[in-house]
Amino acid sequence: MRAGLSQSVRLGQEMKINPRLYQAMDMLYMPLLDLQQHLKQELLVNPFLELSDDDDPDASDASEADADNGADDADAQTAADDGGDVTDLAAGAEGDGAEDSQPDSDADAEPDLAEALASPEEATTRDSGEFEKWDEILTDGFEPEGGVREEREEREYVEPVSVAVRDLAEHLREQLQLLDLSPRQRLLAEEFVGNIGDDGYLTATLEEIREGINQVMADAAERAGRDEDETPLFSPVEVELMLGIIQGLEPAGVGARDLRECLLLQLRGDRDGDRDRESLAVRLVRDHFAELVAHKWGELAKATAETPQAVQKAADRVAQLNPKPGRAVTGAADQYVVPDLVVEKIEGEYLVFANDGPLPRLRLSRTYQDLARDRKRFDAEHKEFIANKLSAAQWLIQAIEQRRQTMLKVMHFIVNRQREFFDKGIQHLRPLTLREVADAIGMHESTVSRVTNEKFVQTPRGVLSLKFFFSSGLATVDGEDVSARKIKDTIEKLVKAEDVRNPLTDQAIVAVLERDGVQIARRTVAKYRDQLGVLPARMRKRV
Repeated sequence: MRAGLSQSVRLGQEMKINPRLYQAMDMLYMPLLDLQQHLKQELLVNPFLELSDDDDPDASDASEADADNGADDADAQTAADDGGDVTDLAAGAEGDGAEDSQPDSDADAEPDLAEALASPEEATTRDSGEFEKWDEILTDGFEPEGGVREEREEREYVEPVSVAVRDLAEHLREQLQLLDLSPRQRLLAEEFVGNIGDDGYLTATLEEIREGINQVMADAAERAGRDEDETPLFSPVEVELMLGIIQGLEPAGVGARDLRECLLLQLRGDRDGDRDRESLAVRLVRDHFAELVAHKWGELAKATAETPQAVQKAADRVAQLNPKPGRAVTGAADQYVVPDLVVEKIEGEYLVFANDGPLPRLRLSRTYQDLARDRKRFDAEHKEFIANKLSAAQWLIQAIEQRRQTMLKVMHFIVNRQREFFDKGIQHLRPLTLREVADAIGMHESTVSRVTNEKFVQTPRGVLSLKFFFSSGLATVDGEDVSARKIKDTIEKLVKAEDVRNPLTDQAIVAVLERDGVQIARRTVAKYRDQLGVLPARMRKRV
């Protein structure tokens, strides 16, 4: 068999997603703050985009006209066999995810858009006469009435810079600076600080720390040309002494190697005032930690010769300690939540609004429109660049409006479905799935998933994630479904109201729910209880 090269012609069909639809899907997925940054970036790379002046009524009318055109284009949605979510986002570009599909938009504007989106190869073969309809593209929906142009003041937009937050390492170094340490001790202390995690625990063993700092000493000696035998390496005793110094810093418990040591460091100096000895809490953590974690009050009482009540009081003291002391200093950066939607009750009706105030209001740049009208000064390559940027600017404005309309559709359905929740509270939250919303508004399920991803809504009952309204359902004896969130809320209320000396078991909670007509298994109750952070009945029992 001879190896060689050959050419063949194959005819076939395949579906390709327009790159703009990927961008549209990403925009729908973005929370409000991310979309705000995305639009600012687009302002930098597309000369045809500029910020709209809210005080300019002509610009406002023009933006609304273009948004209406984008909304009309959004109604032309087709279904793909393996990508229904793509077709829901096609508005504002070509109308669907296939290259050979055509949108149902304005008949006069579409030929212009096709001209603007032509490939560079086609552009090089055109003469200037084929761009005769540029004026229609440039003025369609964006030209202010009367053609009056106002002077626009230049503005400087400054990106906000987050304030630096002091971390645990800096906090520890500040305290070490106040101690009377030799340069050798400070070098070892720095090695310890570098091996302490954000939660305050040591992330390496003492032997690993000693090996690491001795390797640093050996490398420094080699660079200095000294003999390795003459380099004074750190001994295990020095490392142990430095561990004590580190564990004496604030916050209490820092530098611990495990949870038990962390609690003991925080209980350091805790004394029993009556007997002037170590407190019962210290003895429980140091000598009976496993039994303490298991809440074995009877065994602990016998082992310590104390009453079960005294043991529980000491355990309550231990429960007040911080298991991750480093978090008290480090702290995560503030994550601000800006609601994408607002639900308000006005005259007995719940109205839904898009919170698009923080978003930059975009419009086509009048200056670049004027430059683009002078077709004679541009060659074919420049005309192609202008057409692409102009089309991209138009599409972006329409895509923003499409995103807004899609979010409003989803939220309107949620409000209508969860009306009793808004009126009466979480006990009246109904089960809801993405599929139900998708079928109701005529979109794909994955599109609804993108809409609800990391989106928040401000309601009369607080700022809630859109995912909050979606939960599975459990059947009742009446044939109706109740939300899993309602069941969790009921379990939480039952536990809070129970007798602490005789807490409710999972089976007892099942019996209470069944009396209310809810059919639920014991393992489901145990799962919901774990999700709520509620301990089993044996560990909740008080004596």
